[in-house]
Amino acid sequence: MTDQRNDDKGGMFIGRMTGGAAASGKGARAEDRSERTGRPAGDGQAAPVVVPEGLRMPGEGGMAVLDMSGGAAAAGEDAEAVDASRQLLEVTPELLAAVGELRLDLPRFARTEQLDALDAELTGLEEDARARGRTRSGRLTRLRELLTGGATAVGGLASAVAVVQAISSLTG
Repeated sequence: MTDQRNDDKGGMFIGRMTGGAAASGKGARAEDRSERTGRPAGDGQAAPVVVPEGLRMPGEGGMAVLDMSGGAAAAGEDAEAVDASRQLLEVTPELLAAVGELRLDLPRFARTEQLDALDAELTGLEEDARARGRTRSGRLTRLRELLTGGATAVGGLASAVAVVQAISSLTG
């Protein structure tokens, strides 16, 4: 039996991290429960991460992260990573106007489960906008999926395309 450490295993290298959580080692745990507002980071405008010359990257069981924007990372024996963060985005007047136009078109369609799901997401978005002026990025993603997934004929409407374009301008 020996007390020597093997430094060639494990460890973590992070080049750039804006938000999130990281842990390394025995019993490691990383958790991010933050609430971020604004556009998601990582839109390609940051300078590239440069790994310093001579830096030894983590060995077996380790982790190298060059650029991390939120989230959670853990490395090690009992590693666990939890990303329970929420990205909140501003509900713009353009998005609300497009949603209003889409709402005017919806009565033309027969009620279906998919149309009910779309209506619920639109209602949630409008309530978020009234209460906080922001909404979860997940709601916008779900709304875009409902409009572009082909589950309803609504996606072909000009008003639906305008909603998708407004969402895309917010989420990148």
